[in-house]
This record gives sequence, structure tokens and C-alpha cells, in this order.
Amino acid sequence: MSSFTTVEGSPPPLSREINLSGLFWLALLVLGPLPVFWSGITMLLSAWSTPEYSQGPIIPLISLYLFLRELRRDRALPRPARLNRWPGVALILLALAIAIFGNLVHIPDVVAYAIILWVGGVMLTVMGWERGRRHWAPVLHLVFMLPLPQFVFWKMTIFLQLVSSELGVWFLQLFGVPVYLEGNVIDLGVYKLQVAEACSGLRYLFPILSFSYLFAILYRGPMWHKAVLLLSAAPLTVLMNSIRIAIIGVLVNRYGIEQAEGFLHFFQGWVIFIACIVILFGLALLLQGLTKDPRPLAETIDLDFEGFGGEIARLKRITPSAGMIAGALLSLAVGAGFALTPERPAVSVTRDSFALFPRDLGGWQGYHYPLEADVERVLGADDYINASYQNPAEAAYVNFFSAFYAKQTEGSGIHSPQVCLPVGGWEVFSLEPYEVDMTGTGFGRFKVNRSVIQKGLSKQLVYYWFEQRGRRMTNDYLAKAVVVYDSLTRGRTDGALVRFVTPIAENESEAEADARLQRFMRKVLPRLPRFIPE
Repeated sequence: MSSFTTVEGSPPPLSREINLSGLFWLALLVLGPLPVFWSGITMLLSAWSTPEYSQGPIIPLISLYLFLRELRRDRALPRPARLNRWPGVALILLALAIAIFGNLVHIPDVVAYAIILWVGGVMLTVMGWERGRRHWAPVLHLVFMLPLPQFVFWKMTIFLQLVSSELGVWFLQLFGVPVYLEGNVIDLGVYKLQVAEACSGLRYLFPILSFSYLFAILYRGPMWHKAVLLLSAAPLTVLMNSIRIAIIGVLVNRYGIEQAEGFLHFFQGWVIFIACIVILFGLALLLQGLTKDPRPLAETIDLDFEGFGGEIARLKRITPSAGMIAGALLSLAVGAGFALTPERPAVSVTRDSFALFPRDLGGWQGYHYPLEADVERVLGADDYINASYQNPAEAAYVNFFSAFYAKQTEGSGIHSPQVCLPVGGWEVFSLEPYEVDMTGTGFGRFKVNRSVIQKGLSKQLVYYWFEQRGRRMTNDYLAKAVVVYDSLTRGRTDGALVRFVTPIAENESEAEADARLQRFMRKVLPRLPRFIPE
């Protein structure tokens, strides 16, 4: 007998009887693995408190709404002859295995991603494969409650900042406002506007993507119409955010810098958000107008809540099955075993603070400079050094920067200079791996990322790499993978970014700048393990 249907093709009789056995096993199935998923749940709650993911708490409610709509529609479908619940049990075990792996490597994001698979597994276990597989859309919608991996988030943020800045300046020029763009800084002459991460569009992108997904499901029309509504969300959000930036620029140009701050900035953001939703509705009407038999707006979007109370009430009559009981017992066993297993103690490393890094390096005299507060916040490092060293015998100074992270798996991590440099207006002229010979320093020969960057007539030579527990790495994605491996095998996730920068003078060759960087590196590297443990 189906867990939700008693007579083929007909709704269950209205009854106040409660199947306590069925509710018991369902509760055990849902609550049993809670210890395994707890780190992912706390991570989600933390992410939902940020503006970029503030839509998170309503995503499960929207998914529940979509599920109840589909469940009500399923009443008219014939009941399968048999219900295979074992694919659901297998999916639950897979989700638990992924979540345990996420806990072992201390990456709560992985645990949170496993929750989506677990929800799908519970649905398939309760309803059976034949019926449950039809309800993939509400489960997939839960993806919108998850935060992006940190390194993906920052790459998207920087990209959207630059796109929003370019489009915003284009709109300002259309309005006749004299403006100059340098990276993500909009120069209005008297005032300068910096397009920060809050203005990148991500704050609206995720809610609008979720809304467009819901919109595409509820829309009554051809499949290609639904695809257009779904795919239009991202470019629409970026376009409207650029218009918002342009409006702020016009107001600042005419009435002062106060127009870019406070309530007006917040109000303009909400206006743009609502405008995006209105445009999506307008796009739906436009698509309907292209059909032979267009519907009015009230019929274009299927917003129907009728009968949901009856669908929810069916839970009290749920009947246990062998698959549900097996899934509940396995979930309870895994959850209890995980809770009772002592957590592996984290490996702590001993290091000196960068505040103790020498200012005198054999003829090189250094001056330490703190970063601006907002830059330091975005960097999110546990410790960093930003110092410029000069030597009377050298043609130019060398800047030494390093950011150390004690943990790279719990919401913090290294930001590649390749992503951040364009924000400051620097154009990456060239970027390639480059082998340096540091024999005699304890580092030997290793590869760095060598880049020539340019802003206006100024050129600089940059070396950087990721110092990962004794490894020198040039690929940030590979560095992330090695962090996961070392977390599992060594219990360590600490690491650092190391960067050297020197100007290329007007009458100087790149080879001469290379030689200066390497001479300075020979002074720094022997001292580096004190501050970045191997």
C-alpha cells in the first residue's frame, strides 16, 4: 500500500485517526542523522544572516509549496503496482557518506550540499521511486538556499563588480555625466564611487534566480518560454544593478556624496529588486502574446493554494514500509555512531606573528603598512604583512605581502591576486608560471606565477604563489584540492599567499626587475618558515 494513497486514483478518506507507527518511523528517519548534518545546518544559518543569502530561510518554504502542488496533482494519476523504496535508502546512505566526509575535512559547505541529496533520498524512501522521482523540481529548488564555495563567490563578486562598473559608466555617459572608470572606481571628478561587493549584484542575483526558477515552474506555457524566464534572471539582475549604480552616480554628481549612502542607497536597492520581478512578469506576458491563444496574467501564473491542508494532513496516516524502517534504522545508527565518535583534535601549528617580521634585511629597509579596514575585512586572513622594502643600491622598492590563514575550510581562504588586481584598475598584461632558482635559501627551485600588470603608464612585475604546508603551488584550484587532502590525512588546513611586487621603471627592462625581485626574495625566504610553517 502506498504511504500516501489508500485507493487507486482517489484521495484518502477524511479521517482523524493517526498512524503513530508511521509517524514514529518517519520522525526517526528525519531526526536520526541530525548529528551528521549539524555543522552544515549551523553554516546555513550563519550564511542566511548575510545580505547575499538572506533569501535562504524562505527557500525550503517555497520548495514545500511546490511539493504540495505536485502531491495534489498526483491524486489523479494511477497508483503504481509496486513501490521500490530501496533507491531512496541508497541515496540517504550516499548523502550521509558525503556529509561524514565533509565533517572529516572540516568543510561544512559539503555537509550542507549533502542535505539536498538526503532530502531527495527521504522523499524516494517514503514515496517510492516510481512516484518520488516525479518530484525532483522542489528538491532541486533547495539548491538556492546554499551559499557558493568561498573562492567561487569571490571570483563571481569581482567579475560582477567589473561588469556593473562598466555598464554603470556607460549609462552615466548616456546621461551626459563626465566620468572615468579605473577598475571598480567610478571617478566623477569631485567625487569617487567604489563599486564594492555589496553593489556587485550578488545581493539580488540569488533571490532573483530563485524567483525565476519558481516563476518558470508556475508559468503556463511552452517549455522554451520557461527556459527564457529562467535564463533571463542573471543578465536582468546585472543590467538593473548597473542602472542603480548609474542613478547613484547621477545623484552624487548633482547633489553630493551623501546620495550614495544611507537610506537612499538601501531604498534604491529594493526598487531595483522589485523592478526585476515586475520585468519578469512583463516578460511572461510578452511571451504569452507570442502564442496563438494568449492567457491573461491571472491564468499565466498558476498560483493555487487550494487543498494544501488536506495534503499535509495525509502525513498523520502515513504507513511504515520495510524501506522506511531500514532507512530510519540506518540513519539512527550512523547519526548515533557519529555523535559518539570523539572528534579528531585539530593539529595546531606554532608560528611567529608577521608583526615580528624583520624590517632590516641585509641592506633592505622595510616599512609596514596596514591595509584599509574594508580591504582587511574582505581579505579575512588571520595574520598578514604588507611591507615595502628599499635598498639604496637598487633602482626601485619591492613590496612584500603575505596573508596567513589558520583554517582554509570553514568559510575563509586565499584570494588569488589574479582576481583582485583588476579591481584596483590594474590590467594583467601577462601571466604565466615561471621557475625561479632559490638554491641556498632552503626552497630550491620552484615555480611562481609571474605577471606584468599595467595601469596607465605604470608597470609592475608580480611574483606570487600559494604556500601550502611545505608545497609551493601556482594553481588556486589545485591548492584548494590539496587543502581537502591535507585536512583528511594530516589534520591541517593552514596556508598562505606570498606575493612580491616591484615597479618596472621607464628605462628598465623586465629582466632587470626580475633580478631585483629574486635578490630580495633570497633575503626573505630563509626567514619565511618561522611565519608560514611547513
